Amino acid sequence: MISRALEAKAQELLTKFPIVSISGPRQSGKTTFSKLFAPDYQYLNLELPDSRLFAQSDPRGFLDMYQNRVILDEAQQVPDLFSYLQVYTDERNRPGEYILTGSQNFLLMEKITQSLAGRVALLTLLPLSYAELPQKPPPEAFIFSGGYPRLFSREISPTDFFPTYVQTYIERDVRQLIQIQNLTLFQNFLKLMAGRAGQVFNASSLASEVGVSSQTIEAWTSVLEASYIVFRLPPYYKNFNKRITKAPKLYFYDTGLLCYLLGLRSPDELQIHFAKGAIYENFVLLEIMKQQYNQGHRPRLYYWRDSNQNEVDLLIEDGTRLLAVEIKAGKTIQSAFFKGLLYFRKMVPEADLHLAYGGQEFQKRSDVTVHPLHLIHQIL
Repeated sequence: MISRALEAKAQELLTKFPIVSISGPRQSGKTTFSKLFAPDYQYLNLELPDSRLFAQSDPRGFLDMYQNRVILDEAQQVPDLFSYLQVYTDERNRPGEYILTGSQNFLLMEKITQSLAGRVALLTLLPLSYAELPQKPPPEAFIFSGGYPRLFSREISPTDFFPTYVQTYIERDVRQLIQIQNLTLFQNFLKLMAGRAGQVFNASSLASEVGVSSQTIEAWTSVLEASYIVFRLPPYYKNFNKRITKAPKLYFYDTGLLCYLLGLRSPDELQIHFAKGAIYENFVLLEIMKQQYNQGHRPRLYYWRDSNQNEVDLLIEDGTRLLAVEIKAGKTIQSAFFKGLLYFRKMVPEADLHLAYGGQEFQKRSDVTVHPLHLIHQIL
């Protein structure tokens, strides 16, 4: 069993809050993680009809019976329970009384915001990061497989895992959140989204290709965001007078799923694929995001591009520091790799500059620190 970097923060928060919430994608390991970092807690899955019926029909009796160290898995299945949790945890005033987990972030966070604000510590568990693997494959192999724990614990091939994942989990979540009239259109939309990873998100352009309205594209994208399939990286435009891009860029929460939707069948195909640069960019961005989530922080990540196409792939606000990261798939360092970073330094002299690239050598240069893919966790 692979230990998770989030464990230390989760155990700390159990001593300070009555409720700790763990959200994340389906199959990211939330249930296993909860049982491991809180081994003495009673476990209940509210997707099971009998447990869900008990909680729905008699919430008072349910919380009287299940109290003082209980894991409530898929808690968003019983939304009315949250109001009772508020009252009961206030009355009992015990730290670490409940752990809530959920895969549908929109539904879970909606109820937490309404009923449990100030009483719950919020944590996010994404699929495994490269840094968490005890035995690390080449970065390209990990990019192709992605980080879903079952791939490693059961030694499942990505080509076997992801078709089932898409059908069993993604399409199921979509049906629960919104009515899809034509599932084939949605499947086509998913693949087109993968082809736009690393690009500025344009709902109108996607709508024309899929054959639906831009409002439908926005609704479908919101579902994918709520299910931890995709996210939109906002632009950074603080303190700039010059015209800059203000639309978000699109990325996936797992590069294995991204590779599957792009039709890749092996890590070797990654080297010649048209989206290689975007996939590497997605990988580096995810590793930074996972590192921050695993420390209990809300990632403050952005990109920057001006009207002359000067660009920095990733900006990280880390406390008072601003880190600028350029990401290149190439294995040989070239002077062109530094162009966007050095241009950005002219406007923000205090920015800390980093290059992540597909080679093997770490370099501490006078103006930019260069990181190979297997050491990108050292950026922060």
